[in-house]
Amino acid sequence: MSVQSDGVWRDGAAALAARLAGGEVSARAVTEAHLERIAAADPGLRAFLTVAADEALARAGELDAALARTGRPVGPLHGLPVAVKDLTDTAGIRTTYGSELYADHVPAANDVAVARIEAAGGIVIGKTNTPEFGFGAICRNRLAGPTRNPFDTRLTSGGSSGGSAVAVAAGMAPLAHGTDFGGSVRVPASFCGVASIRPTPGLVPAPKRALGWDTLATHGAMARDTADCALLLGAMAGMDFGDPTSLLPPLRDGRDGEAESRLGATADFGVAAVSQAVRERFAAAVARLEDVAGPVVHRHPDCGDAMAIFRTLRAAQIRHAYGPLLDSHGDRLTDTVRWNIEAGRGITADAYLDAQAARTALYRRFVALFRDIDVLVAPACGVLPWPNEDGEVTAIDGRPVETILDYLGVTAIVTLIGFPVLTLPVGEAGMLPFGVQLIARPGEEGRLIGLGRRLERDAGFVHRWPPSAVVGVHHDSARPEQP
Repeated sequence: MSVQSDGVWRDGAAALAARLAGGEVSARAVTEAHLERIAAADPGLRAFLTVAADEALARAGELDAALARTGRPVGPLHGLPVAVKDLTDTAGIRTTYGSELYADHVPAANDVAVARIEAAGGIVIGKTNTPEFGFGAICRNRLAGPTRNPFDTRLTSGGSSGGSAVAVAAGMAPLAHGTDFGGSVRVPASFCGVASIRPTPGLVPAPKRALGWDTLATHGAMARDTADCALLLGAMAGMDFGDPTSLLPPLRDGRDGEAESRLGATADFGVAAVSQAVRERFAAAVARLEDVAGPVVHRHPDCGDAMAIFRTLRAAQIRHAYGPLLDSHGDRLTDTVRWNIEAGRGITADAYLDAQAARTALYRRFVALFRDIDVLVAPACGVLPWPNEDGEVTAIDGRPVETILDYLGVTAIVTLIGFPVLTLPVGEAGMLPFGVQLIARPGEEGRLIGLGRRLERDAGFVHRWPPSAVVGVHHDSARPEQP
């Protein structure tokens, strides 16, 4: 019996960590099991740009030797394979940023998030697919893709952490790193039926970020349940004086978050473009949540200017970061990347500062709302997964949208205010995955983690394995649907 058929790859991260720490299974065996799983499933799903088999096995050997020598695991991620989004530097492992311009790029140093994953005992098993520089609704670039949704391979995984979401959903890694600007961990998590945490900006530092005080983009954690997301997030979190936003208290484990929370809900924040299918799925999810966690009030602050704010700030930052690349290599960039850079042309200092002032006012309106509630629930995307071949979202329910960003309205608004978000799948058997955002006050990841555990246990908001035939597993070895 191979390590793959033995089911190691189906274990969650926390359970697998306990087996590794106790010596029940070796880091090498766990790594081999997941490499076998990648070999079986990834040709049809295309979640990985680079599989770091040799590096992962060498690292596993080092961890096994350390455990034998000391009798103690290296850290909380000891021996756990972790898939890392290919926007994030990994020392000695190819990092392309999803662009043919960097097809052969191998960084000399790890991003701080990756360094912390490895310091905690994690094993980088590979780099996951992303649109070029993370810009695009389809997880495709000129090097690889499209990444396919494991529940229906005709459909998108979502962008831009789609490769990470698929790796976790299909058992190719128990944990995956992602990044999130406008919804890039939350949308793929929703589309692929997994959990994710977009933390309070600064909880996971970015000391090499050019705009040090920027809080629109964050690292994030993806896994098949809340506890495993918390495990990965805890390994990455912590202060770094190189990031002026990272002066935050330590991440709490969420065990105190089981207490009752006052819940609010909104399907669209009053302004976001949301399909009828999403509205119906969301209403059903809120009803299930109420059965478990108590009454939900339907409220949201005034968000009338939110999408204009987001478009301005996003476009200005992308233009600042990638404008020179457009000038020098524009013909080698994808159409979506060119569109995003061009959107920032001509934004004045007044317009940018006006948007920042409006963002501050929006934040304070959310603060006022959260005097009356503790957690706000919203859909994790304005649409359900659509065919990869359709490209960007240009219409919702047959109505044209103003820009290709509009389907992200329900996530982009939360990006602006910088509140932490746990995304959970609602776990409906026989249906395409659909996820909800659970939004709390800044620094209250612990509350979200506790509530997430409760909803998984009592409301069935859980990951379900994709159809076995899609992901290269015999029916007799696939885990049955959870109740």
